[in-house]
Amino acid sequence: MMITRSLVNIFRSKTRSLLTMAGIAVGVFAVVLISTVGAVGTSEVSNTLITMGVDTLLIQTADNAVSVTLKDSDVSAVRSIEGVSDVMPLMASVTEAKMLGRRLDCYVWGVDKSADKLVSLTAKHGRLITNADCAAREKVCVIDEQFALKSYGRSNIVGKTLSLFLGGKYHNFTVIGVAHSGLSGLQSMLTNIMPGFMYLPITTMQQLCGRTTYDKIAVKLSDADSDSVIVDTVTGTLDSLNNAKDGYKCNNLLSQKSQLDSIMSIVTTALSLVAGISLVVSGISVMTTMMMSVGERTREIGIKKAIGAKSIDIWTEFLTESVILTLLGSMAGIAFGLLVSGAGCLIVKVPFTVNLSSLLISALASAAIGAVFGAYPAIKAARLRPAEALRT
Repeated sequence: MMITRSLVNIFRSKTRSLLTMAGIAVGVFAVVLISTVGAVGTSEVSNTLITMGVDTLLIQTADNAVSVTLKDSDVSAVRSIEGVSDVMPLMASVTEAKMLGRRLDCYVWGVDKSADKLVSLTAKHGRLITNADCAAREKVCVIDEQFALKSYGRSNIVGKTLSLFLGGKYHNFTVIGVAHSGLSGLQSMLTNIMPGFMYLPITTMQQLCGRTTYDKIAVKLSDADSDSVIVDTVTGTLDSLNNAKDGYKCNNLLSQKSQLDSIMSIVTTALSLVAGISLVVSGISVMTTMMMSVGERTREIGIKKAIGAKSIDIWTEFLTESVILTLLGSMAGIAFGLLVSGAGCLIVKVPFTVNLSSLLISALASAAIGAVFGAYPAIKAARLRPAEALRT
């Protein structure tokens, strides 16, 4: 009953009420848009980092370690540690490849069959590196799509041959696959800066470079939350196995990802608070509207008090109207903010993510603003004396 009466009173002056709600809606819209964009951005960055292999641990020898290396026995030791779901030795080299008479800079990775799991490598055309390729030391390679586009102008170049400079001379490799990785999106934006990526059987790369050791060991965990414990276990196991002290270091990319997520969350919150200032400004318009309403309804207030209405009843009525006015504006702002955010996500083709806590906070904040800025007009209405009110 109170809500219905409040809605009737609010829309006695439709234009004034709609303009007041529009002011609230704009403030809430800004908060919702910023928080939603922040949530979508954080989610996309997190997912992109994971597809780039940031949810793994990278083990390598310490900078001050001279005689310490990474060997097959080290890979086996790390694989046997509880909590480790997959392990892949890695080799890396920056070199150049020749295709169709063009020289292209490339970053070469020596990998095995686990590349699809540890760096989220997926074959767009052809296939990926297999155990059979590693066992036979085949001169085959998988290249990224940007590399293919630079050389042939199309993505599918499976079966083509390229020359790769390794171990002091060029070697011919057959392209068995064109892959998409977590870095593909970044490469498409920085196509003139980032080199192309190429993946070889790690045994082939070892043979051509004249090595039996590895540059790094990538470690996939069964439980990402146990990364700090696993780090100590892995480095301790390798030190013990090779009679070394602090001979190995672990780049815990998971913790760095968490720090980045925290920074983005802080930035989003800060921007949302700045946008929320407009809500406070809108509160002044709410107070103005309610003061005008009190002035227009002075005689009505006097009649209500004359027939038995108490001051608390008048106060409750006007305060309810103020809160409902701001909530209506808040709901309009939330709806419009979600609509614009959803449309934006649809255009750029990213998953739509909603920050439910920010929506709830926005609604509660607008209700609180309505209560705070509507309190004075409600008190003024409640204090009117029937005799004085009826004279107007």
